[in-house]
Amino acid sequence: MLDFFKSRKKKVKDFQGAVRLRTSEEVTAQIPDGLYEKCPKCDGNTLASDLKIARFVCPSCGYHFRLTARQRLEITVDDGTFEEMNRDLKSTNPLDMPGYQEKLDELYEDGLQEAIVTGIGKIDGYRWAIAVMDSTFLMGSMGTVVGEKIVKLIEHATKDKLPLVIFSTSDGARMQEGALSLVQMAKTTAALGKHDKAGLLYVSVLTDPTFGGVSASFATVADVILAEPEALIGFAGPRVIKQTIKQVLPAGFQSSEFLLEHGFVDRIVLRSDLNEVFKRLSKTFHAQGGEAS
Repeated sequence: MLDFFKSRKKKVKDFQGAVRLRTSEEVTAQIPDGLYEKCPKCDGNTLASDLKIARFVCPSCGYHFRLTARQRLEITVDDGTFEEMNRDLKSTNPLDMPGYQEKLDELYEDGLQEAIVTGIGKIDGYRWAIAVMDSTFLMGSMGTVVGEKIVKLIEHATKDKLPLVIFSTSDGARMQEGALSLVQMAKTTAALGKHDKAGLLYVSVLTDPTFGGVSASFATVADVILAEPEALIGFAGPRVIKQTIKQVLPAGFQSSEFLLEHGFVDRIVLRSDLNEVFKRLSKTFHAQGGEAS
């Protein structure tokens, strides 16, 4: 029996013809790209197919992987119910910033549309207006098109009396568009004000990372603010804040856990539990006279 197991070991011949066991580097080199995903937190490797089933949460340490907008929609929205809006809206280079248009063109060629996807879909049978930011497009920065797509979605939700959810991930306003990007902060919050006056529900989900003009506008003015575990949330980086206020900052002060403790976030929700939370929110909203599913 021992000889049988020995015979199962992978062997190769060295340059002199002698038989030896393969090194770990040689074994790793033969693993197809994309078969495994490495966890940034614990360095554990998980089959990509298993990680997808686990909603992109590390089975070893619980780390929540960053998601693209399409991945988020796939694990959140009921199959076949999402109807995307304003897909063809694309950013331009209004200030003629050097290299900006070329970078946009590269992203478009790679199949990315913008730093946000918006539309109407069902979550556990209930209709929602849904916006999902995407950090793979210029770090989810908010430019004029991001602001415009959000406003159009909010206006549609207000007209159709739909609850709204925005999944945020961003490094802030898109500086290549200067003051035009900063205007989106006021533009989006004004539209949300009308949605609120109509008595409609707005849920914000803060994911890793959410910073800058996004965290200072639509991401933090919701009826319910949820966050994923260990998400980084803030306005500026720790070094900039420390230099500005001349004070020593507490450890982890920009984590979702710290913000929950200090009342900035209503609840931290595991990705596996998020749809159940939406189901409860939907039932409450509709019980109070919201639009039927």
